[in-house]
Amino acid sequence: MISTTIFEQLGFSDKETAVYLALLELDSATPTDISKKSNINRTSCYDVLEGLMKKGLISKFKKKGKIYFHAGDPKRLVQYLEREREEMNKQINTQQELVKQILPELSSLIHPQSTKPKVTFYEGEKGMREAYEDTLTAKETILAYANVETMHEGLPHFFPDYYKRRTAAKVSIRAIMPKNKKSVERAKHDKSELRESVILDDPEHTFSPEVNIYNDKVLIASWKEKMAVLIESREFVQLQKLIYTLLWKTLKK
Repeated sequence: MISTTIFEQLGFSDKETAVYLALLELDSATPTDISKKSNINRTSCYDVLEGLMKKGLISKFKKKGKIYFHAGDPKRLVQYLEREREEMNKQINTQQELVKQILPELSSLIHPQSTKPKVTFYEGEKGMREAYEDTLTAKETILAYANVETMHEGLPHFFPDYYKRRTAAKVSIRAIMPKNKKSVERAKHDKSELRESVILDDPEHTFSPEVNIYNDKVLIASWKEKMAVLIESREFVQLQKLIYTLLWKTLKK
């Protein structure tokens, strides 16, 4: 039996799922027959059928004065998702253009002389991706404490694309990394990914969270706890840069 959970994830309502599956079994049928099969009253059933037609999942034809609906090939679901993705991309592109238009006005609202520190919290995978995207605004080399193993466990589908985008943006990075298989493997790509790495000698000298220091910001990402903190403070960052630089020089020796 097909799990209706999949259709919920596709954005189908319970009625849409019931009607669509009923019509697949019937192949071609009248609204009355589909209503009986799906246990949806005829008026609601007809409205759902019209909605499924607009999605391109079913078709309608007339035979001997009666209206019939036809389910067709379930592969239409794939085509439907392709169209949905195209529409979503168009919508996002339009929204991006609208935001770009008002960016100068939004930026003018920021008090340029403000020295007040800012702390922003992010939660969950989506929040952590959003926080990490900010590192692409770095106007200098990012100074990082990074455990590639826990990074990839925390956001398994994010980093391969991120490495490419960071490199394309010409944002370089220095990374102090604990000794493990994934960190060592990642370090092999240092040159192509604009990275300079130092791997700690002792495998017991390890850590899970990641720290990125850049501009006047410090990003702390806890991959296991799925949370991140972005601190904006020139004074605090200057101290962190000093500590990092001293440690880096020591490790490089």
